[in-house]
Amino acid sequence: MFVEYLSLTDFRTYTQLDIPFTPGTTVFVGSNGVGKTNIVEAIGYLASLSSHRVSTDGPLIRFGAERALVRARIVRGGQSTSLELEINPGKANRVRINRANPVRARDVLGILRTVLFAPEDLALVKGDPSNRRRFLDELLASLVPHHAATRSDYDRVLKQRNALLKSARASGRFTSTHESTLDVWDQHMAQAGAALLKARLELVELLQPHVAAAYASLTDGSKKAAAIYRSTIDLQLSDEGEIENDGGAQDLPLSSLSVQELAAKYLEAFRAQRKKEVERGISLVGPHRDELELVLGPTPAKGYASHGETWSLALSLRLASYYVLREDDQTPGATPILILDDVFAELDTQRRDKLAGIVAGAEQVIVTAAVVEDIPAALSGEKLTVIPGGVDQ
Repeated sequence: MFVEYLSLTDFRTYTQLDIPFTPGTTVFVGSNGVGKTNIVEAIGYLASLSSHRVSTDGPLIRFGAERALVRARIVRGGQSTSLELEINPGKANRVRINRANPVRARDVLGILRTVLFAPEDLALVKGDPSNRRRFLDELLASLVPHHAATRSDYDRVLKQRNALLKSARASGRFTSTHESTLDVWDQHMAQAGAALLKARLELVELLQPHVAAAYASLTDGSKKAAAIYRSTIDLQLSDEGEIENDGGAQDLPLSSLSVQELAAKYLEAFRAQRKKEVERGISLVGPHRDELELVLGPTPAKGYASHGETWSLALSLRLASYYVLREDDQTPGATPILILDDVFAELDTQRRDKLAGIVAGAEQVIVTAAVVEDIPAALSGEKLTVIPGGVDQ
């Protein structure tokens, strides 16, 4: 697939920007701060309803404007689809598909598929577990759009359960009313958590061989990369409520269990942790506290990997997601769009050339760079100069 046309209105620094695209490689070149990343951020947002730079929508709106519009024409398998996303900070975002009546923004998920590489990806390896959970959940929503609702349902239940635990803690006594109400929320959270956990476990199984293969292709292959999903169902909790690695815990076949069986396991875990949860006023068990542990050879990547290894592993996660999306829909013209946002400046020559060689065959690759010399020869294509407020075409 490819973006054929992009229009931004009051998005970031742009009052109005209109750009035609063609398949193949498009390189946006411009000095830092001129707005290159704003362009690819808009495409990524249209695909995932999230930004790789900020966690809220407010900064996406041009200063002084009330809303932003992102319009695009997507060609997938020979079929053209027009999308219009209205971003309203503090309100519900709305989307139009093929100029029809507005629908929920969530309904746009799955139409446009992108895989975005950015310097922020180092947090996938070096950052806290929330970065890796977000990586999984965004990929899930792209693969199976209804999983965006799965995560939303879980977050809603978690918020209510935490509010009850906080109230019980604040009251200084855990009453029978608290207990019976918590039992109800346990049931809801077990079901919602099990659905999310099952989806994540299945996704990690799909990702694992691709992570290993991608890492081997980017390095000398002396270390094997692995991704291990660690659930709070099985792993012991420390006194602070954090996951502690437990010898053979990862060998338990959680992925072979049904959603109902996982829900039953959650109920057992809730009962075991109830005293701690009431004391602290927060939910200690659930997908919101799970970890995707990244491993290089015999050691965890976090805290042990070199800078080069960290970059290679972060890139491997993105490449693995590209391969999973490509395998999910093998229709001609349906491969995801690859976006490389100022990545090559961060890599040594060897990793630049290897990454470029891997991604060059995609139907559409969109690259940003401060200087054209950062772009490997394998990604030769149309080059556009980004200037303040626009693009020199």
